[in-house]
Amino acid sequence: MAVQTEQTEVGSSSDAGWRVRLGERIESQTARRIITALILINAAILGVETSDSAREVAGAPLQLMNQLILAVFVVEILIKLVAFGPRFFKSGWNVFDFLIISISLIPTSGPLAILRTLRILRVLRLLSTVKRLRLLVESLMQAMPGIGWSAALLLMMFYIFGVMGTELFGRQFPEWFGTLGRSIYSLFQVMTLESWSMGIARPVMEEFPYAWAYFVPFILISSFMVLNLFIAIIVSATQEVHEMEQRAERAKSEQQAHVEREEMLDLLRSMNTRLEELERRLSK
Repeated sequence: MAVQTEQTEVGSSSDAGWRVRLGERIESQTARRIITALILINAAILGVETSDSAREVAGAPLQLMNQLILAVFVVEILIKLVAFGPRFFKSGWNVFDFLIISISLIPTSGPLAILRTLRILRVLRLLSTVKRLRLLVESLMQAMPGIGWSAALLLMMFYIFGVMGTELFGRQFPEWFGTLGRSIYSLFQVMTLESWSMGIARPVMEEFPYAWAYFVPFILISSFMVLNLFIAIIVSATQEVHEMEQRAERAKSEQQAHVEREEMLDLLRSMNTRLEELERRLSK
């Protein structure tokens, strides 16, 4: 029974060992560079296929290259599933890649032909393969709570000024401020600073000379204060994620150094033991 148990443990450890090596190879820098290059090539092919003349000249080779690249992506996902097992789905980026490839495998003929356009979503895999893009997306996700509260503040400003604009200018300017919805849409145009002066503000000021007291505070609050608050939140979240990344790298390097020190100590202990045995033999 003991021998059988030992054999089982050796078998399971060897099985885990080749899975670990397989995962390290598929996650290596070389493999990531190859996948990134294929994503870029695939994106270029999908762009060329939008041209009718290009499809007439090289439609079949382009389609073949597209299918081969998709096959490589499928093999990559299958290797990761074998290497990591259930742990594969614990990573949000792995789930993201899995969904993108699954969408690409949906048949694009018959009633599902409209899904052909979703092939371009493969380009989004750059977000998971390129470290800097992945860091940027993680920063945006980190900033989502702050962005949500800032958006709530902006919506509140839109609602307040929308109600005020409807009551003040709705009768004379029904096209811009006739209803609450139209007022909010006009305020959105004002916030973007697109033709807000000659297009909306000055015509309103011809009827209401003090309308500047309505438009100027709204622009200061929406276009300068709140939008800059969005930027500040994103920058702060980016710095936090970058610091977390640096701390993780330092912890990884320290752990690796600790493992190396332990290996050196074990080697020294083994050498010391052998020297002691050699001394005892020589003393005899």
